[in-house]
Amino acid sequence: MTNDKIALRDLLEKGSDAGFLREMIGFAAQRLMELETEELCGAAHGERTAERRNQRNGYRDRDWQTRAGTVELRIPKLRRGSYFPAFLEPRRMAEKALTAVIQEAYVQGISTRSVDDLVKAMGMEGISKSQVSRLCSEIDERVQAFLERPLEGDWPYVWLDATYVKARRGHHIVSVAVIIAVGVNSDGRREVLGMTVGHSEAEPFWVEFLRSLARRGLRGVKLVVSDAHEGLKAAISKILGATWQRCRVHFMRNALAYAGKTQRRIVAAWIGTAFAQNDAEAARKQWREVADQARPRVPKLAALMDDAEADVLAYMNFPAQHRAKLHSTNPLERLNGEIKRRSDVVGIFPNEAAVVRLIGALLLEQNDEWAVQRARYMTLETIATVSNTDPVSLPPMAA
Repeated sequence: MTNDKIALRDLLEKGSDAGFLREMIGFAAQRLMELETEELCGAAHGERTAERRNQRNGYRDRDWQTRAGTVELRIPKLRRGSYFPAFLEPRRMAEKALTAVIQEAYVQGISTRSVDDLVKAMGMEGISKSQVSRLCSEIDERVQAFLERPLEGDWPYVWLDATYVKARRGHHIVSVAVIIAVGVNSDGRREVLGMTVGHSEAEPFWVEFLRSLARRGLRGVKLVVSDAHEGLKAAISKILGATWQRCRVHFMRNALAYAGKTQRRIVAAWIGTAFAQNDAEAARKQWREVADQARPRVPKLAALMDDAEADVLAYMNFPAQHRAKLHSTNPLERLNGEIKRRSDVVGIFPNEAAVVRLIGALLLEQNDEWAVQRARYMTLETIATVSNTDPVSLPPMAA
């Protein structure tokens, strides 16, 4: 036994590029999947037996990221139902949540025809309420632990955005606001800070959400990026006391509404000259010049620019290396797109708890992916200039 261990150690040392180790991991994983598939089918590959319960249906390729590098897997597919290897289960929280939501809708008899078809394709006929309850309970526990975790350290930048989904409330179908907060900490790492579900985006709703983040430890916020919702703006000032950045993309949509169809491209380029400036003072000067030039012909656009100047250009007072990520809520767009993609499968959520379950699981998975990325979202050197623990102070904020 000792000699075997020494020989194995020698082989691993010779494969210092991890290639040999990857091959070992790949072989073991493939063998494990074949054994699990045999158990599900009730027969070995190609075996004819009366005990067979299912049949194989080819493979699907998937890359598996391990400490030894990327391992290429061929995951067996089944003719009925689905198979996913147990050793990859921790990365399937969103898939489990989606399944749970679909099952819950199905059990309650409120699923649409498309959801019915999906349920059957997943081999989930004959689902019991107790099965659904157990699966939901397992997911809810993990999601709640994630959404209620303490927030440690300082969070100089926070992005806030809302998306809407349909859910049942009693005997009615209503539009539900899903609020998501993402932040960057003083290490330059990005995390999902939290989410909540509500009836509307009124100021009390935003105030309670931001208070919940503060109770969990959110502090050191210098800039909050969001769209121009008056209730949210008031809540940011009241709870966080931070500078507010009005999403530049949302502002441009509002501004272009005052321009004719033929003039929109020109107006966009016109306003964009302010964004192209190198510092806050030059940007404000150019902004006012554009507003003054627009005033005789498009007075409403000029008035909008007058009111929005400080809010749209707030990001210019922060490090130049960060500005591309601070001027809008675009860093959340990919996340919102994934939420929409999954929620469109469900169509109408059976209740608000199901909304939290599915979207919370998606956010948990996204947070895990950000955590293992080698590159920081913002470098330590540049994030230090806005950290509470760094003596470097910010330039004066816009009035």
